[in-house]
Amino acid sequence: MGSEVVGIKHDEVSSWMIEHLGATAPLDFELIAGGRSNLTFQVTDATKRRFALRRPPTSHVLPTAHDMVREFTVISALHPLGIPVATPLGLCTDESVNNRPFYVMEFVEGAILRDRDQAEKEFSETTRGVIGDNLAATLAQLHDVDVDQAGLGGLAKHDQYVERQLRRWRTQYEQMHVEGVDQGGLVEAVGDQLAASIPTQQRVSVVHGDYRLDNTVLDENGAVRAILDWEICTLGDPMADLGLLLVYWAEPADEMAALLGAAPTTAKGFASRDDVLKAYAAHSPLDVSDVAYYQAFGYWKLACILQGVFARYSAGATAGDQGSVAEFPTHIAMLAATAQRTLEK
Repeated sequence: MGSEVVGIKHDEVSSWMIEHLGATAPLDFELIAGGRSNLTFQVTDATKRRFALRRPPTSHVLPTAHDMVREFTVISALHPLGIPVATPLGLCTDESVNNRPFYVMEFVEGAILRDRDQAEKEFSETTRGVIGDNLAATLAQLHDVDVDQAGLGGLAKHDQYVERQLRRWRTQYEQMHVEGVDQGGLVEAVGDQLAASIPTQQRVSVVHGDYRLDNTVLDENGAVRAILDWEICTLGDPMADLGLLLVYWAEPADEMAALLGAAPTTAKGFASRDDVLKAYAAHSPLDVSDVAYYQAFGYWKLACILQGVFARYSAGATAGDQGSVAEFPTHIAMLAATAQRTLEK
């Protein structure tokens, strides 16, 4: 038997990849740091060929989340259209192989920026200055995809995206209650405020759902080589992706960052949040005047997502990055409060 890695049945997965993808034994599996939900592994075979394997968390899986078939379907549809995604290679739905479905894609070389020090090390100040425009342009390119022509028209309902999202994330927040942790009804109250003032949806687009700098792979020039982590992709309002990108796009003067730690975009040279917004507007025909609502929605949704992550780790899902998990309850409250302030402005 091969060396076991949590989340991987070494011999069974190796045999499947050898048979279906032409991998060469022996295979080495390594968990890629950074994932707090679906798990991503780097797989290296005897010829040094590298793959990326995605599978659900090892425990505490919600029935509507972590759908490998959905992720694989989306990237398989977008790849031929020139949207920067990893080349999809194979999907395994036979749970006898690895207990849960998984898929394998090309391992994309490049930089994934997770903190300020890494951003300063990987790119010059001049190159850092173009990354925001590149992310905005790539997002506009994704939103311009005709969902029916791409074969994704049946992926989800086309209308009432924000209404559906508010119901979904509120339900998951409530299902992920952790004994002894109480936000005093703030998350629910903000959800009610958001539900009472939803803007009109302009277009039906492929919505990534978690579009941010560290969910992209960048080339040496700061261009997007691949968009990663399609776990919560759906169809709906493209402004939700834009609002969330701006939520994550931290500035040095911000009182708090959407994610814990030193955000890469606080390094010198990065575009401002307003510049990123202007870049998207320059690449898209859509009206961005209601973007503050979608930023508020983004803060609120992130609070709900982090509650789910916190609940999984509290329940013992140990595979993955466990850094800063103890700080999540405080951060969840801060995100909900920021959503409320953004909405009321």
